[in-house]
Amino acid sequence: MAEHREHKVVDKSQVAPATSRTMSFPLSFLDLPYARLLYVKRLFFYHFPHPPHIFYETLLPSLKHNLSLTLQHFFPLAGNLLCPPQPNKPFIRCTDDDSVTLTIVESKAYFNHLSSNHPKNLKDLDHLVPMLTFTTVHGDDDEDTYVSPLVALQVTVFPNHGLCIAITNSHVIMDGRSSCYFIKYWSSICRSGGVDLTTPCFDREVFKDTKGLEAIFLRDYFEERSTWKDKLKLIGQTPNHHEDYVKATVSFGRDDIDGMKRWVLNQLEKNDELMKAPQYLSKFVVTCGFEWASWVKAKYRHDDNNDEDEQEIMKEEYFRFAADCRDRFEYPIPATYVGNCLTRCHAMLKRKELKGEGGFVKAVKGIARAITDMKTEPLKDAENWKELSRKMFVLGSTMLVAGSPKFDVYGTDFGFGKPNKVEMMLHPRILCVTLAESGDKEGGVELRLLFTSSGEFEYFSSVIEQGLATLKS
Repeated sequence: MAEHREHKVVDKSQVAPATSRTMSFPLSFLDLPYARLLYVKRLFFYHFPHPPHIFYETLLPSLKHNLSLTLQHFFPLAGNLLCPPQPNKPFIRCTDDDSVTLTIVESKAYFNHLSSNHPKNLKDLDHLVPMLTFTTVHGDDDEDTYVSPLVALQVTVFPNHGLCIAITNSHVIMDGRSSCYFIKYWSSICRSGGVDLTTPCFDREVFKDTKGLEAIFLRDYFEERSTWKDKLKLIGQTPNHHEDYVKATVSFGRDDIDGMKRWVLNQLEKNDELMKAPQYLSKFVVTCGFEWASWVKAKYRHDDNNDEDEQEIMKEEYFRFAADCRDRFEYPIPATYVGNCLTRCHAMLKRKELKGEGGFVKAVKGIARAITDMKTEPLKDAENWKELSRKMFVLGSTMLVAGSPKFDVYGTDFGFGKPNKVEMMLHPRILCVTLAESGDKEGGVELRLLFTSSGEFEYFSSVIEQGLATLKS
């Protein structure tokens, strides 16, 4: 008997820029840390209660045509990343034959479940996301050049229920802000013809490497590149452990966030520390601090006993996040710059501190301090990023945050309404939280996490609820 498939590929098209050009351009020194097997995957769910033929006849031609018009302005996205053998630097190559793959899939999966905040198996989202990977070109000297497309797109049709528009992009060509800018550009042209859209900037010469970071990042890149051959052999051969993880969303409304801020200020006042209140007590700072402290309390809940190992409770817990630097340098960076303009920030506390009664306030102070340092010196300690990452992820326990409420992902309207859910795919081996503005709570935020089971999520939710109740007491 033939295997019953829950989804099928209906069409796979190569969409080229309306006008193309042949050129190569180098990566900036801030692109180099992302010149590796690293992809960003974002999904936009939309209600579309119509049969598939309505989509194929009315929407798909417009999506393809306007994607071509969009790529005219974002033409490097249709190109390829080339990684020749050492000592040659990686670079982007664009040709007249470039295009972006747009895949159309029909799915019988339950749209309302996949587009909800409820826990869902990570494997159930896999078929909604287009794939990118490196291929190898063998040279005369038996040295490989690695080649990778930069962007792939997919539209999944859930008959009579909805659509999912997904993008996978290589991190080397653009950060999260740039990726959302591209999607919004495309959606704006679909919705209204793109009136008053700004022109994207791809000029890597806008950066000044005043600290000599390119040489350091290139050294780290070549070290990483030496492992690719083995890693590429394993792709598709290793078992998929996604079925072991569930993904869920925790939302905080404006009242919750205001309550967090009041609590922090009240605790500082109670301890005569009000004069030392964090300068940047933003919704990002308080919600991330609350989430970090709650996660540690939930994860290590069984460690609360009298004979607890002193080494365990004194272990370092890290909170790492990327910060946009477009307006942080002493020279101007265009707001429409498409590429990577990120620095790395982190806070560190002992596990005992986070689990304790004042863990939330300490987490807030630590994250706020990292932001203050970044605003003073955006690329502080950048020469040590690789070693610091090893310390965080190998020797310590780290929560990594991606995304931002400032991306306004829920404002992405292709002409058939705003998305009812936006997701980012997460890697199960990394404790990563994705952050966005709330889709259903005005002025709120939503954080998406992976859990090993629905039971783990339920316990974490109970810790969150107890924490919110404490703030109101």
